[in-house]
Amino acid sequence: MNLPNKLTVLRVIMVPVFLVFLLGDFFPAAKWVALALFILASLTDFLDGYLARKMDLVTNFGKFMDPLADKLLVCSALIALIEMNRIAAWVVIVIIGREFIISGFRLVASDNGVVIAASYWGKFKTVAQMFMTMLLIVHIDNPVFLILEQIFIYVSVALTIISLVDYIVKNKDVLKEGSDK
Repeated sequence: MNLPNKLTVLRVIMVPVFLVFLLGDFFPAAKWVALALFILASLTDFLDGYLARKMDLVTNFGKFMDPLADKLLVCSALIALIEMNRIAAWVVIVIIGREFIISGFRLVASDNGVVIAASYWGKFKTVAQMFMTMLLIVHIDNPVFLILEQIFIYVSVALTIISLVDYIVKNKDVLKEGSDK
């Protein structure tokens, strides 16, 4: 178990702790603890991938668990935010739907020996979703912050759709190869 894989496991373990603080209203600063945990978990996502590539520690475990841990963190946060009436369910369905489609795409690609690399659109989407989620966790009842939340929600949805279309267009041959089998 190398350092990048330990960071991935740590991120998975952090998810339920994060959710307890996000959904539990134990004390006034609970949302700030949830925010700190979300930021820390998000940073481990960037750090484990960076370290795995830089130190040549890429493993099958990491290839499988890293994206799973990332999806678990983001999807859990967004579903909890629906419960808290901070984001519309349709937005979360679009975001999670894209993740399922891309995961399926990658599975078909890997069966054909093709690795689909993350695109810049996907990276922009991830950053926008992280900032959107952070704003929604904090949820300051101020017109400026509420407008900022809405801007990030719509930017995240737009980038989610753009990155999905980008993946499909760039990798449409993967589907053709998969249907030939």
